[in-house]
Amino acid sequence: MKLTFKTTGLLLCGLFAGSTLFAQAPDSVSTKNYVQPFSPGSAFRTWSFGLHAGATSPYTFIGGKQDFKSRGTELAYGGYIKYQILPSLGLQGDYFRGELSGSGAPTGATTGPYSTFSTDINWSAALSANITLANINWRHNKTAIQPYLTVGGGYMEFVPELKNAAGNAVAVNASSTTFQEFFIPVGLGLKFNIARGINLDLGYQMNFVNSDLLDGYALGSGNDKFSYAHAGLEFALGSRSKPQLATHNPVSSMRYEYLAKARTLQDELNAQKAENDRLRSDLNTTNSNLSATNEKLTNLTKDSDGDGVPDLFDKCPNTPAGTKVDGSGCPLAKAENVKVYITEEDKKVVRDAIANLEFDLGKATIRAHSLPSLDKVAELLINKNFSLKLAGHTDNTGSADLNMRLSKERAESIKAYLVSKGANASRIEATGYGMTQPIATNKTAAGRQKNRRVEFTLY
Repeated sequence: MKLTFKTTGLLLCGLFAGSTLFAQAPDSVSTKNYVQPFSPGSAFRTWSFGLHAGATSPYTFIGGKQDFKSRGTELAYGGYIKYQILPSLGLQGDYFRGELSGSGAPTGATTGPYSTFSTDINWSAALSANITLANINWRHNKTAIQPYLTVGGGYMEFVPELKNAAGNAVAVNASSTTFQEFFIPVGLGLKFNIARGINLDLGYQMNFVNSDLLDGYALGSGNDKFSYAHAGLEFALGSRSKPQLATHNPVSSMRYEYLAKARTLQDELNAQKAENDRLRSDLNTTNSNLSATNEKLTNLTKDSDGDGVPDLFDKCPNTPAGTKVDGSGCPLAKAENVKVYITEEDKKVVRDAIANLEFDLGKATIRAHSLPSLDKVAELLINKNFSLKLAGHTDNTGSADLNMRLSKERAESIKAYLVSKGANASRIEATGYGMTQPIATNKTAAGRQKNRRVEFTLY
Protein backbone atom coordinates (compact mmCIF):
# COMPACT_ATOMS: atom_id res chain seq x y z
CA MET A 1 0.00 0.00 0.00
CA LYS A 2 1.38 3.42 -0.99
CA LEU A 3 0.51 6.75 0.64
CA THR A 4 1.61 10.17 -0.61
CA PHE A 5 2.96 12.98 1.58
CA LYS A 6 -0.32 14.79 1.11
CA THR A 7 -2.27 11.83 2.50
CA THR A 8 0.00 11.68 5.54
CA GLY A 9 -0.50 15.41 6.15
CA LEU A 10 -4.28 15.10 5.91
CA LEU A 11 -4.21 12.25 8.44
CA LEU A 12 -2.23 14.40 10.86
CA CYS A 13 -4.63 17.32 10.44
CA GLY A 14 -7.53 14.98 11.08
CA LEU A 15 -5.98 13.87 14.36
CA PHE A 16 -5.59 17.45 15.54
CA ALA A 17 -9.11 18.43 14.42
CA GLY A 18 -10.60 15.48 16.31
CA SER A 19 -9.37 16.91 19.59
CA THR A 20 -12.09 19.55 19.42
CA LEU A 21 -14.70 16.81 19.92
CA PHE A 22 -13.41 15.59 23.26
CA ALA A 23 -16.38 16.94 25.28
CA GLN A 24 -19.31 15.51 23.31
CA ALA A 25 -20.44 13.04 25.98
CA PRO A 26 -23.85 13.76 27.58
CA ASP A 27 -23.79 15.89 30.71
CA SER A 28 -25.87 13.61 32.95
CA VAL A 29 -25.27 12.39 36.47
CA SER A 30 -24.90 8.59 36.28
CA THR A 31 -23.69 6.01 38.74
CA LYS A 32 -22.40 3.80 35.90
CA ASN A 33 -18.89 5.31 36.04
CA TYR A 34 -19.16 6.70 39.55
CA VAL A 35 -16.32 6.00 41.97
CA GLN A 36 -16.23 7.67 45.35
CA PRO A 37 -13.66 10.50 45.37
CA PHE A 38 -10.20 9.61 46.71
CA SER A 39 -10.79 5.87 46.26
CA PRO A 40 -7.69 3.62 45.88
CA GLY A 41 -6.47 2.35 42.52
CA SER A 42 -8.19 -1.01 43.14
CA ALA A 43 -11.52 0.70 42.38
CA PHE A 44 -10.47 1.11 38.72
CA ARG A 45 -9.17 -0.90 35.80
CA THR A 46 -5.57 0.29 35.57
CA TRP A 47 -4.05 -2.30 33.22
CA SER A 48 -4.75 -2.41 29.48
CA PHE A 49 -3.19 -3.68 26.28
CA GLY A 50 -3.43 -2.52 22.70
CA LEU A 51 -2.82 -3.78 19.17
CA HIS A 52 -2.31 -1.54 16.16
CA ALA A 53 -1.25 -1.51 12.52
CA GLY A 54 -0.44 1.23 10.07
CA ALA A 55 2.08 2.75 7.70
CA THR A 56 5.71 3.87 8.10
CA SER A 57 7.60 6.56 6.21
CA PRO A 58 11.09 8.08 6.44
CA TYR A 59 9.24 11.41 6.23
CA THR A 60 8.11 13.27 9.39
CA PHE A 61 6.00 16.41 9.47
CA ILE A 62 8.79 18.35 11.16
CA GLY A 63 11.01 17.79 8.07
CA GLY A 64 14.80 17.73 8.44
CA LYS A 65 17.62 15.75 6.77
CA GLN A 66 16.57 13.20 4.14
CA ASP A 67 19.12 10.79 2.63
CA PHE A 68 16.75 9.82 -0.21
CA LYS A 69 14.54 12.09 -2.22
CA SER A 70 11.48 9.83 -2.45
CA ARG A 71 10.20 8.21 0.70
CA GLY A 72 8.18 5.04 0.41
CA THR A 73 5.27 3.98 2.62
CA GLU A 74 5.34 0.48 4.14
CA LEU A 75 3.14 -1.58 6.43
CA ALA A 76 3.94 -2.04 10.11
CA TYR A 77 2.28 -3.32 13.26
CA GLY A 78 2.81 -3.35 16.99
CA GLY A 79 1.30 -3.54 20.42
CA TYR A 80 1.69 -2.36 23.97
CA ILE A 81 0.74 -3.04 27.55
CA LYS A 82 0.01 -0.07 29.79
CA TYR A 83 -0.35 0.61 33.51
CA GLN A 84 -2.34 3.74 34.36
CA ILE A 85 -0.77 5.49 37.36
CA LEU A 86 -3.06 8.54 37.42
CA PRO A 87 -6.13 9.53 35.37
CA SER A 88 -3.80 11.56 33.13
CA LEU A 89 -0.56 9.55 33.34
CA GLY A 90 0.26 5.99 32.30
CA LEU A 91 3.43 3.95 31.76
CA GLN A 92 3.45 1.63 28.76
CA GLY A 93 5.80 -0.89 27.18
CA ASP A 94 5.73 -0.80 23.36
CA TYR A 95 6.62 -3.36 20.71
CA PHE A 96 6.97 -2.48 17.01
CA ARG A 97 7.79 -4.37 13.78
CA GLY A 98 7.88 -2.94 10.25
CA GLU A 99 9.78 -1.82 7.18
CA LEU A 100 11.07 1.40 5.63
CA SER A 101 11.90 2.23 2.00
CA GLY A 102 13.03 5.11 -0.18
CA SER A 103 14.62 5.96 -3.52
CA GLY A 104 16.25 8.75 -5.52
CA ALA A 105 19.00 11.21 -4.84
CA PRO A 106 19.25 13.03 -1.50
CA THR A 107 17.18 16.13 -1.07
CA GLY A 108 18.89 19.02 -2.85
CA ALA A 109 21.02 16.76 -5.13
CA THR A 110 20.46 15.47 -8.66
CA THR A 111 22.31 12.17 -8.34
CA GLY A 112 23.44 9.90 -5.55
CA PRO A 113 25.50 6.74 -5.09
CA TYR A 114 22.42 4.63 -4.31
CA SER A 115 19.10 4.29 -6.08
CA THR A 116 16.97 2.64 -3.37
CA PHE A 117 17.04 1.39 0.16
CA SER A 118 14.85 -0.91 2.23
CA THR A 119 15.16 -1.48 5.96
CA ASP A 120 13.62 -4.30 7.91
CA ILE A 121 12.98 -3.29 11.53
CA ASN A 122 13.10 -6.71 13.13
CA TRP A 123 11.87 -5.42 16.48
CA SER A 124 11.79 -2.41 18.67
CA ALA A 125 10.98 -2.21 22.37
CA ALA A 126 10.41 1.02 24.28
CA LEU A 127 9.15 2.28 27.61
CA SER A 128 7.02 5.41 27.26
CA ALA A 129 4.98 7.80 29.35
CA ASN A 130 1.41 8.21 28.10
CA ILE A 131 -0.13 11.58 29.00
CA THR A 132 -3.91 11.64 28.61
CA LEU A 133 -5.49 15.05 27.94
CA ALA A 134 -9.07 16.29 28.51
CA ASN A 135 -10.39 13.40 30.63
CA ILE A 136 -10.82 15.83 33.57
CA ASN A 137 -13.88 17.86 32.63
CA TRP A 138 -16.01 20.19 34.79
CA ARG A 139 -18.99 20.27 32.44
CA HIS A 140 -19.54 16.67 31.35
CA ASN A 141 -19.93 13.37 33.19
CA LYS A 142 -17.60 11.46 30.89
CA THR A 143 -15.59 12.48 27.83
CA ALA A 144 -15.99 10.48 24.62
CA ILE A 145 -12.52 11.21 23.19
CA GLN A 146 -9.14 11.45 24.93
CA PRO A 147 -6.27 13.16 23.12
CA TYR A 148 -2.91 11.86 24.33
CA LEU A 149 0.85 12.41 24.04
CA THR A 150 3.62 9.81 24.41
CA VAL A 151 7.35 10.12 24.91
CA GLY A 152 9.90 7.49 25.90
CA GLY A 153 13.01 5.62 24.96
CA GLY A 154 14.05 2.14 23.76
CA TYR A 155 16.09 -0.08 21.52
CA MET A 156 15.49 -1.41 18.04
CA GLU A 157 17.12 -3.92 15.74
CA PHE A 158 17.15 -3.16 12.01
CA VAL A 159 18.70 -4.50 8.82
CA PRO A 160 19.16 -1.93 6.01
CA GLU A 161 19.74 -2.87 2.36
CA LEU A 162 21.11 -0.56 -0.37
CA LYS A 163 20.99 -0.91 -4.14
CA ASN A 164 22.92 1.01 -6.76
CA ALA A 165 21.61 2.40 -10.03
CA ALA A 166 22.05 -1.02 -11.69
CA GLY A 167 19.80 -2.59 -9.08
CA ASN A 168 22.61 -4.51 -7.40
CA ALA A 169 22.84 -4.83 -3.62
CA VAL A 170 25.59 -2.81 -1.98
CA ALA A 171 27.09 -3.69 1.41
CA VAL A 172 26.16 -1.19 4.10
CA ASN A 173 28.92 -2.05 6.53
CA ALA A 174 31.73 -4.49 6.05
CA SER A 175 31.58 -5.70 9.65
CA SER A 176 27.83 -6.17 10.14
CA THR A 177 24.49 -5.96 8.35
CA THR A 178 22.36 -5.93 11.52
CA PHE A 179 22.30 -2.94 13.84
CA GLN A 180 20.87 -2.31 17.31
CA GLU A 181 20.44 1.32 18.31
CA PHE A 182 18.75 3.48 20.94
CA PHE A 183 15.80 5.54 19.75
CA ILE A 184 13.31 8.06 21.18
CA PRO A 185 9.62 7.67 20.24
CA VAL A 186 7.41 10.79 20.46
CA GLY A 187 3.74 10.51 19.56
CA LEU A 188 0.27 11.96 19.76
CA GLY A 189 -3.20 10.65 19.00
CA LEU A 190 -6.83 10.23 19.93
CA LYS A 191 -8.65 7.43 21.73
CA PHE A 192 -12.37 7.02 21.10
CA ASN A 193 -14.48 5.23 23.75
CA ILE A 194 -16.45 2.87 21.48
CA ALA A 195 -17.54 0.48 24.28
CA ARG A 196 -17.05 -0.02 28.01
CA GLY A 197 -13.33 -0.87 28.38
CA ILE A 198 -12.66 -0.76 24.60
CA ASN A 199 -11.08 2.25 22.86
CA LEU A 200 -10.34 2.97 19.21
CA ASP A 201 -6.75 4.27 19.02
CA LEU A 202 -5.61 6.60 16.21
CA GLY A 203 -2.05 7.82 16.54
CA TYR A 204 1.00 9.31 14.89
CA GLN A 205 4.54 8.67 16.14
CA MET A 206 7.95 10.09 15.25
CA ASN A 207 10.98 7.93 16.07
CA PHE A 208 14.39 9.55 16.46
CA VAL A 209 17.11 6.89 15.96
CA ASN A 210 20.59 7.32 17.40
CA SER A 211 22.18 6.38 14.08
CA ASP A 212 22.57 7.62 10.51
CA LEU A 213 22.47 4.08 9.14
CA LEU A 214 18.74 3.41 9.49
CA ASP A 215 18.51 3.75 5.68
CA GLY A 216 22.02 2.30 5.19
CA TYR A 217 23.42 5.59 3.92
CA ALA A 218 25.42 7.83 6.28
CA LEU A 219 24.97 11.28 4.80
CA GLY A 220 25.80 14.49 6.61
CA SER A 221 26.03 14.91 10.38
CA GLY A 222 22.43 14.24 11.47
CA ASN A 223 20.72 11.01 12.51
CA ASP A 224 17.83 9.30 10.79
CA LYS A 225 14.20 9.36 11.85
CA PHE A 226 10.92 7.89 10.63
CA SER A 227 7.18 8.20 11.28
CA TYR A 228 4.46 5.66 11.98
CA ALA A 229 0.73 6.43 11.60
CA HIS A 230 -1.50 3.73 13.02
CA ALA A 231 -4.99 2.65 14.00
CA GLY A 232 -5.80 0.03 16.62
CA LEU A 233 -7.84 -1.06 19.60
CA GLU A 234 -7.11 -0.82 23.30
CA PHE A 235 -8.69 -3.30 25.76
CA ALA A 236 -8.93 -2.65 29.50
CA LEU A 237 -8.13 -5.58 31.79
CA GLY A 238 -10.04 -6.41 34.94
CA SER A 239 -13.66 -6.44 36.11
CA ARG A 240 -16.18 -4.88 33.73
CA SER A 241 -17.97 -3.37 36.72
CA LYS A 242 -15.03 -1.00 37.29
CA PRO A 243 -14.37 2.06 35.11
CA GLN A 244 -11.09 2.47 33.25
CA LEU A 245 -8.86 4.93 35.08
CA ALA A 246 -7.60 6.53 31.86
CA THR A 247 -11.15 7.45 30.80
CA HIS A 248 -12.43 8.22 34.31
CA ASN A 249 -13.38 11.81 35.13
CA PRO A 250 -12.70 12.34 38.88
CA VAL A 251 -14.39 15.73 38.73
CA SER A 252 -17.61 13.98 37.70
CA SER A 253 -17.49 11.78 40.81
CA MET A 254 -17.01 14.84 43.01
CA ARG A 255 -19.91 16.52 41.22
CA TYR A 256 -22.11 13.43 41.69
CA GLU A 257 -21.19 13.31 45.40
CA TYR A 258 -22.15 16.97 45.79
CA LEU A 259 -25.47 16.55 43.94
CA ALA A 260 -26.36 13.39 45.89
CA LYS A 261 -25.77 15.13 49.21
CA ALA A 262 -27.68 18.18 47.99
CA ARG A 263 -30.64 15.97 47.05
CA THR A 264 -30.51 14.20 50.44
CA LEU A 265 -30.51 17.53 52.29
CA GLN A 266 -33.35 18.81 50.13
CA ASP A 267 -35.39 15.66 50.84
CA GLU A 268 -34.77 16.10 54.57
CA LEU A 269 -35.83 19.75 54.37
CA ASN A 270 -38.98 18.82 52.44
CA ALA A 271 -39.83 16.12 55.00
CA GLN A 272 -39.28 18.54 57.88
CA LYS A 273 -41.44 21.16 56.17
CA ALA A 274 -44.22 18.59 55.66
CA GLU A 275 -44.00 17.59 59.34
CA ASN A 276 -44.12 21.25 60.43
CA ASP A 277 -47.17 21.81 58.23
CA ARG A 278 -48.87 18.77 59.76
CA LEU A 279 -48.12 19.91 63.32
CA ARG A 280 -49.36 23.42 62.50
CA SER A 281 -52.58 21.96 61.09
CA ASP A 282 -53.06 19.78 64.19
CA LEU A 283 -52.47 22.79 66.44
CA ASN A 284 -55.03 24.86 64.53
CA THR A 285 -57.56 22.03 64.84
CA THR A 286 -56.89 21.70 68.57
CA ASN A 287 -57.28 25.45 69.12
CA SER A 288 -60.53 25.43 67.16
CA ASN A 289 -61.89 22.52 69.19
CA LEU A 290 -60.82 24.19 72.44
CA SER A 291 -62.56 27.43 71.47
CA ALA A 292 -65.74 25.53 70.65
CA THR A 293 -65.60 23.66 73.97
CA ASN A 294 -65.06 26.87 75.93
CA GLU A 295 -67.99 28.46 74.14
CA LYS A 296 -70.23 25.51 75.00
CA LEU A 297 -69.04 25.55 78.61
CA THR A 298 -69.77 29.27 78.88
CA ASN A 299 -73.28 28.73 77.55
CA LEU A 300 -73.76 25.82 79.97
CA THR A 301 -72.84 27.85 83.07
CA LYS A 302 -74.31 31.22 82.04
CA ASP A 303 -76.60 32.66 84.75
CA SER A 304 -78.23 35.84 83.42
CA ASP A 305 -80.35 36.67 86.51
CA GLY A 306 -77.66 35.74 89.04
CA ASP A 307 -79.87 33.39 91.04
CA GLY A 308 -77.30 30.59 90.98
CA VAL A 309 -79.19 28.45 88.43
CA PRO A 310 -77.67 28.32 84.92
CA ASP A 311 -79.95 29.61 82.16
CA LEU A 312 -80.02 26.10 80.69
CA PHE A 313 -81.90 24.82 83.73
CA ASP A 314 -83.59 28.05 84.89
CA LYS A 315 -87.37 27.66 84.51
CA CYS A 316 -87.98 31.14 86.01
CA PRO A 317 -85.61 33.57 84.24
CA ASN A 318 -85.14 37.17 85.33
CA THR A 319 -85.70 36.39 89.01
CA PRO A 320 -85.17 39.58 91.09
CA ALA A 321 -81.80 39.86 92.71
CA GLY A 322 -81.53 38.34 96.17
CA THR A 323 -84.53 36.04 95.71
CA LYS A 324 -84.04 32.55 97.04
CA VAL A 325 -84.88 29.99 94.38
CA ASP A 326 -85.17 26.26 94.11
CA GLY A 327 -83.23 23.98 91.76
CA SER A 328 -85.30 25.05 88.77
CA GLY A 329 -84.62 28.75 89.38
CA CYS A 330 -88.09 29.55 90.71
CA PRO A 331 -88.64 31.53 93.97
CA LEU A 332 -89.02 29.43 97.10
CA ALA A 333 -92.14 29.68 99.21
CA LYS A 334 -91.50 31.17 102.63
CA ALA A 335 -91.30 28.47 105.29
CA GLU A 336 -90.73 28.33 108.94
CA ASN A 337 -87.16 27.69 110.08
CA VAL A 338 -86.75 24.01 110.81
CA LYS A 339 -83.63 22.68 112.39
CA VAL A 340 -82.24 19.69 110.47
CA TYR A 341 -79.53 17.31 111.64
CA ILE A 342 -76.93 15.53 109.53
CA THR A 343 -77.00 11.79 110.23
CA GLU A 344 -74.38 9.12 109.57
CA GLU A 345 -76.53 7.85 106.75
CA ASP A 346 -76.42 11.32 105.16
CA LYS A 347 -72.64 11.39 105.48
CA LYS A 348 -72.40 7.94 103.86
CA VAL A 349 -74.37 9.20 100.85
CA VAL A 350 -71.83 11.97 100.40
CA ARG A 351 -68.86 9.60 100.90
CA ASP A 352 -70.24 7.21 98.28
CA ALA A 353 -70.68 10.07 95.84
CA ILE A 354 -67.06 11.14 96.37
CA ALA A 355 -65.79 7.57 96.00
CA ASN A 356 -67.66 7.00 92.74
CA LEU A 357 -66.96 10.41 91.22
CA GLU A 358 -64.91 10.35 87.96
CA PHE A 359 -64.41 12.80 85.09
CA ASP A 360 -63.17 12.37 81.53
CA LEU A 361 -59.40 12.88 81.31
CA GLY A 362 -58.51 16.58 81.34
CA LYS A 363 -62.20 17.61 81.10
CA ALA A 364 -65.11 18.60 83.37
CA THR A 365 -67.45 15.96 81.92
CA ILE A 366 -68.83 13.62 84.62
CA ARG A 367 -68.69 9.95 83.68
CA ALA A 368 -72.01 8.09 83.51
CA HIS A 369 -71.32 5.59 86.31
CA SER A 370 -70.89 8.52 88.78
CA LEU A 371 -74.38 9.89 88.20
CA PRO A 372 -76.43 7.46 90.40
CA SER A 373 -74.42 8.49 93.50
CA LEU A 374 -74.89 12.17 92.66
CA ASP A 375 -78.64 11.57 92.27
CA LYS A 376 -78.74 10.46 95.90
CA VAL A 377 -76.89 13.60 96.97
CA ALA A 378 -79.40 15.75 95.05
CA GLU A 379 -82.29 13.91 96.72
CA LEU A 380 -80.68 14.49 100.12
CA LEU A 381 -80.27 18.22 99.45
CA ILE A 382 -83.89 18.53 98.31
CA ASN A 383 -85.45 16.52 101.13
CA LYS A 384 -83.47 18.01 104.01
CA ASN A 385 -82.65 21.42 102.55
CA PHE A 386 -78.94 20.95 103.30
CA SER A 387 -76.25 23.28 102.06
CA LEU A 388 -73.25 21.85 100.17
CA LYS A 389 -69.79 23.18 99.47
CA LEU A 390 -67.92 21.70 96.47
CA ALA A 391 -64.15 22.20 96.41
CA GLY A 392 -62.27 21.07 93.28
CA HIS A 393 -58.57 20.07 93.46
CA THR A 394 -55.93 18.81 90.94
CA ASP A 395 -52.39 17.42 90.97
CA ASN A 396 -49.43 19.48 89.70
CA THR A 397 -49.53 18.13 86.14
CA GLY A 398 -49.83 21.04 83.71
CA SER A 399 -49.78 24.77 84.31
CA ALA A 400 -51.24 26.42 87.42
CA ASP A 401 -53.77 28.44 85.37
CA LEU A 402 -55.00 25.33 83.58
CA ASN A 403 -55.38 23.39 86.85
CA MET A 404 -57.20 26.27 88.57
CA ARG A 405 -59.67 26.53 85.70
CA LEU A 406 -60.16 22.74 85.49
CA SER A 407 -60.83 22.40 89.27
CA LYS A 408 -63.36 25.24 89.15
CA GLU A 409 -65.07 23.81 86.05
CA ARG A 410 -65.40 20.35 87.65
CA ALA A 411 -66.96 21.79 90.82
CA GLU A 412 -69.34 23.87 88.70
CA SER A 413 -70.19 20.82 86.61
CA ILE A 414 -71.26 18.87 89.75
CA LYS A 415 -73.28 21.86 90.97
CA ALA A 416 -75.00 22.16 87.58
CA TYR A 417 -75.92 18.48 87.65
CA LEU A 418 -77.32 18.63 91.21
CA VAL A 419 -79.34 21.74 90.34
CA SER A 420 -80.66 19.96 87.22
CA LYS A 421 -81.98 17.29 89.57
CA GLY A 422 -83.91 19.88 91.64
CA ALA A 423 -81.34 20.92 94.27
CA ASN A 424 -81.39 24.53 95.45
CA ALA A 425 -78.66 26.39 93.56
CA SER A 426 -78.41 29.05 96.28
CA ARG A 427 -77.41 26.37 98.80
CA ILE A 428 -74.55 24.99 96.67
CA GLU A 429 -71.16 26.69 96.57
CA ALA A 430 -68.64 25.60 93.90
CA THR A 431 -65.01 26.62 94.30
CA GLY A 432 -61.78 25.56 92.56
CA TYR A 433 -58.39 25.45 94.27
CA GLY A 434 -56.27 23.95 91.47
CA MET A 435 -53.10 22.33 92.74
CA THR A 436 -52.68 24.61 95.79
CA GLN A 437 -54.00 22.19 98.46
CA PRO A 438 -52.50 18.70 97.87
CA ILE A 439 -53.28 15.96 100.44
CA ALA A 440 -50.54 13.64 99.16
CA THR A 441 -47.23 13.81 97.32
CA ASN A 442 -47.29 14.64 93.61
CA LYS A 443 -44.13 12.61 93.01
CA THR A 444 -45.99 9.31 92.67
CA ALA A 445 -48.93 8.21 90.53
CA ALA A 446 -50.86 7.16 93.64
CA GLY A 447 -50.27 10.53 95.29
CA ARG A 448 -51.37 12.44 92.22
CA GLN A 449 -54.49 10.30 92.02
CA LYS A 450 -55.43 11.32 95.58
CA ASN A 451 -54.84 14.98 94.78
CA ARG A 452 -57.26 14.87 91.83
CA ARG A 453 -60.53 15.18 93.80
CA VAL A 454 -63.68 17.15 94.53
CA GLU A 455 -64.48 17.52 98.24
CA PHE A 456 -68.15 17.58 99.41
CA THR A 457 -68.88 19.48 102.64
CA LEU A 458 -72.43 19.01 103.83
CA TYR A 459 -73.90 21.50 106.35
